[in-house]
Amino acid sequence: MSLGSCFAVNMAEKLDYFKFQNSCNPFGILFHPLAIEKLIDFAVSGKQFTDNDIFFHNERWHCFDVHSDLSNSNKEDLLASLNALIKSTNQHITESTHIIITYGTSWIYRNIESDFIVANCHKVPQKQFKKELLSIGEIEESIAKTIKLIHGVNPNCTIIFTVSPVRHIKDGFVENQWSKSNLISAIHSVLGTEHCELNTEYFPSYEIMMDELRDYRFYAEDMLHPNQVAINYIWKRYKETTISETAFATMDEVSTIQKSLSHKPFNPKSESHLKFESKVREKITKLESEYSFMKF
Repeated sequence: MSLGSCFAVNMAEKLDYFKFQNSCNPFGILFHPLAIEKLIDFAVSGKQFTDNDIFFHNERWHCFDVHSDLSNSNKEDLLASLNALIKSTNQHITESTHIIITYGTSWIYRNIESDFIVANCHKVPQKQFKKELLSIGEIEESIAKTIKLIHGVNPNCTIIFTVSPVRHIKDGFVENQWSKSNLISAIHSVLGTEHCELNTEYFPSYEIMMDELRDYRFYAEDMLHPNQVAINYIWKRYKETTISETAFATMDEVSTIQKSLSHKPFNPKSESHLKFESKVREKITKLESEYSFMKF
């Protein structure tokens, strides 16, 4: 299971490609530790969203705890979908062998009226929020709680923490570094204390981007997000350090099928292409019989 910033989505897309059983950000992209902790707490405790958790703005119903992708024009539909996600997320947390948590920023926005920290502002006027930087101590506390919540229902689950290499330049260059520094310091501090059980790890995606890929040719057009070359490189590092070598042969088989399925023939009705399609179907049938959860 992958939770957190858009880099969590990048890694989940790779897991999808290789047909691993995985889920990603059921409540949408989340950037800071408190937002992730809160929704894990909701899922583990089975708390239900109510009318008090949602609001109407710009002709849609929103929830400050989740991403705008989940917003809905119908109030009842939003609440129903949020509470269904609580149930499915609980199942994912309790059944996952690994949970990857990607923190994006230490900057948070506090709603002035409610005094609650939000996960997403949903384009509500900025004057209704106060921007704050989470201290290392506050992040440490949140990480420790997150570990305790997950291991309380799934003690054998490996939790992999990482810091997103995406730079939040809207905060400012100095402020972005400050934010990332607090996240990195807090993670390493917690992983070096009694809160750190055997099943917690750190994966240096931010450091790989900053130090091994120190060139703008590894960035997308916005010069902030990693491009596909960088994502592939970081995935390769992740595969080498985290995925068992016993899975590599199956991953290669899946990759071969994926490439075959994306192949565009010059003549779809030719005998050679029909033979090619037949061989691909045989490979798919073989894999799907071995791994019932795989679907191509």
